[in-house]
Amino acid sequence: MPPNHDDSSDTGDDFNAFRAALKQAGVRKITTNRADPGRKPVDQEEQARLAARRAAASETSTDTLGTPSRTTDGQVEPVTPSQLLDFAVPDLPYRQRQRLKRGEIAWEAGLDLHGYTLEQARIELESFIDDAIARRSRCVLVVHGKAWTGMADHPIIKSHVNAWLRQWPDVLAFTSSLELDGGSGAVYVLLRSKGRDPLLD
Repeated sequence: MPPNHDDSSDTGDDFNAFRAALKQAGVRKITTNRADPGRKPVDQEEQARLAARRAAASETSTDTLGTPSRTTDGQVEPVTPSQLLDFAVPDLPYRQRQRLKRGEIAWEAGLDLHGYTLEQARIELESFIDDAIARRSRCVLVVHGKAWTGMADHPIIKSHVNAWLRQWPDVLAFTSSLELDGGSGAVYVLLRSKGRDPLLD
């Protein structure tokens, strides 16, 4: 497969319609090195907390062995552009997993990773998930895309998101979204948040 090859469903009118739908739904591409879960911080104190978390994510992204603190950039299992992603912790009730797959749990914030390098995507995703947990969000949408990049023969960002999300202790489940939210180019992520128990909702 040639470099920079994009899956056919990511091009043309369908892709433009998909991006327009994301914009209408409130998912925006972040143009600065900060995660935006869909609404601005309400005060300066919260802004300071978010800035501190992002700085910490950047400064401690690797340990002395060069391994990221929360996510790994090592070898990951490659996935295909059309492959549906699906993960859940063992104790998640089957009913909740099925509701997530059917898009019945409304997502409260979205992140679009199109156009990022692998390292940028890792930092953005880590900050976004941490912010969502702090805001007690139950479900979020992560748009990872499904294009080939560079010399890789598989979607790099999608493959890494599939690996990264499995490492978060507060990620209860994730599954490829419905077509209206991006299909195999995005995932719904069910979060465990303080003061809420999605396992029982």
